[in-house]
Amino acid sequence: MPAKNPRVNIVLDPLVYKTLALMAKRDGNSMSMEARDLIKEAIEAKEDVYWQMVAEDRDKTYLDKKSVSHKDIWK
Repeated sequence: MPAKNPRVNIVLDPLVYKTLALMAKRDGNSMSMEARDLIKEAIEAKEDVYWQMVAEDRDKTYLDKKSVSHKDIWK
């Protein structure tokens, strides 16, 4: 029977493996679910960093005289 969700195989060093196992046990999750949740959190954190960099880059080219107010956009 094919798996419902795609799978990824990873190799962990012993300390990371043991830490993941302890975290999973503490949270009442399987190691797979714990790893999935940690990966999701890492992606969200990296995404926040990326969008912060984009915003800072755009802020460098911002000109108040060329900006349009929220009120004017929705008229």
